[in-house]
Amino acid sequence: MFDKYIIVADTLRNVGPADAPTGFAFQTKLGYYRGLGLSMVEELTVTVDGQAIPRDAIRFDEGAGALTLDDMAEAYDRRWPFGTAAEIIVDHPGGLAPGDHEITLQQKLRVSYMPFPSFNNDRKTMHVA
Repeated sequence: MFDKYIIVADTLRNVGPADAPTGFAFQTKLGYYRGLGLSMVEELTVTVDGQAIPRDAIRFDEGAGALTLDDMAEAYDRRWPFGTAAEIIVDHPGGLAPGDHEITLQQKLRVSYMPFPSFNNDRKTMHVA
């Protein structure tokens, strides 16, 4: 429904020391029209320039501290409000080279009244300075 808004444009950046980045990060918004508990975010799948990122290299932070995807499954006391940007942090030694990169994100969400998961997808080309 809100797929084209899932990846927040122009938020891609390297993380860690400038001379030795440990990965990259970008902002995301929920692809569902209401907020959800973090335990209802079943999967976040990231690719960069066509390369799939391993699940254990992805962390998520809605503002209360970064969690692994496994930790999110049990984060019953944390919520991701609709319209609020969260950060996806990816462990990627060396970060991303300066220039344009194509980022894709799929959110697999468990919505209480739907008998199947909601899959929301976005793709954006963003620039790393």
